Amino acid sequence: MPGKYYDEDKPEISDFEYDMLMVELRNLEKEFPELKNKDSLTEKVGGHVKKGFKEVTHEIPLLSLQDVFSLEEVEDFVIKTNEKAKENNIEDVTYVVETKIDGLSSALEYKNGKFIRGATRGNGQIGEDVTENLKTIKTIPMKIQDNIDITVRGEVFISKDDFEKMNQERENNEEELFANARNAAAGSLRQLDSNVTKERPLDIYIFNVQKIEGKEFNSHYEELEYLNKLGFNVNPVRIYCKTIKEIEKAIQKIGDQREKLTFGIDGAVVKVDNLKFREILGNTAKTPRWAVAYKYPPEQKETKLKDIICQVGRTGVITPMAILEPVKVAGSTISKTTLHNEDFIKEKDLKVGDTVVIQKAGDVIPEIVEVKKEKRTGNEIDFEMPKVCPVCGAKAVREEGEAAIRCTGIECPAKLFRNLVHFASKEAMDIDGLGENIIQQLLDRKLISNIVDIYNLKLEDIASLKKNGKKFAQNLIDAINKSKENDLYKLITAIRNSSCWSKSIKNISKKI
Repeated sequence: MPGKYYDEDKPEISDFEYDMLMVELRNLEKEFPELKNKDSLTEKVGGHVKKGFKEVTHEIPLLSLQDVFSLEEVEDFVIKTNEKAKENNIEDVTYVVETKIDGLSSALEYKNGKFIRGATRGNGQIGEDVTENLKTIKTIPMKIQDNIDITVRGEVFISKDDFEKMNQERENNEEELFANARNAAAGSLRQLDSNVTKERPLDIYIFNVQKIEGKEFNSHYEELEYLNKLGFNVNPVRIYCKTIKEIEKAIQKIGDQREKLTFGIDGAVVKVDNLKFREILGNTAKTPRWAVAYKYPPEQKETKLKDIICQVGRTGVITPMAILEPVKVAGSTISKTTLHNEDFIKEKDLKVGDTVVIQKAGDVIPEIVEVKKEKRTGNEIDFEMPKVCPVCGAKAVREEGEAAIRCTGIECPAKLFRNLVHFASKEAMDIDGLGENIIQQLLDRKLISNIVDIYNLKLEDIASLKKNGKKFAQNLIDAINKSKENDLYKLITAIRNSSCWSKSIKNISKKI
């Protein structure tokens, strides 16, 4: 799972679910310390260096933060920190509360005021040299307002509006959509071709001085003000606090403003302001002892369940889909979400017309959390799964011991369509340009009726799908021919669980 998040920028579960699993692991290690070792995920930071990038050893490690999930835990951190201050005769301990920006952490190095190198966090000790990619970010100054040697740390991100525009453009071009802004930012910064990065709307907020020559500061807040004067794009939300109550108010304030912020956040960071006291507190192998990250619970919104429709997948599974009154959650507009299967609908007691609570934990997959039964009017309608396939009319059956209902039609058009989409997808044969819209047009015009037909397509067939489509057609023909060079595992992935292709496998292998 960490590899999916840090290395591949493609998480399979939400941030919240991952956080909860980490909490469970920490608790198990506390209960059974003999099972804990240096390779535990609780002792590691980030991911690995991507092949193709030079390694950069961070002179000052880019540590992670200790996550907490309640104000009680924040209070406990502050009380223990204040007690430590008294032991060291330090009075009037103050704190800074900042937004925890949801992006990719990076270090920027300047020599005599000039930007010379930038790197990702990596595993905290060793990151990736992404200097050329960082140079494409307009808010990173190539020359700062002082001829000094300084290394700063910031978070590369994509704003909410830019993310929606980028995904809309990708949808128009029939490209795979990004799951969330964090992964889009991370994947964009970790491109081997900086020209690709240049086309992505990356931004950065600086939030820490890692190292500086010739200057000393007493407080973190003072550092941030100085970074602002140097010309850096400094994290705009930073609240100076003296007491636990002020810290809790600051966390609450950031939480209340979360939806209005132009950038995504996944928490609020509470930091000790006194830099000398930070040195006394020190660090663990993974986290500083002078800061914690308060993680907000998943954002939830109410909306109407307008309808439930059924879709047929490539293996014939009939999946109910909720059609929702559009609502903005965690930075993106949600208008539909899967209801998984018949059992899920019964468990939640869902009816068409219900007011439902949805969440999009970690900006990954929207889900219905609960029904607001007290808001029912009596006009809500019960839903029943279809007895026949909604596409081909063949009998729909639920096998004993399974939750899924399947279409039994051997030549179901929906199964054919989904299998073709899967075959051309990135994880399968990776035929760039052969998206859902193009596949549907090819089917409608009877230019293809199975996988093999993809490899028999002619330039003029494809060009006819679009106005002035010769260039598009040539690119697609090139992508189809390129797919013939794929490794065998790609082909196996493409036809796996696709029983309707069994008669065509020999023909496919001849073509490829």
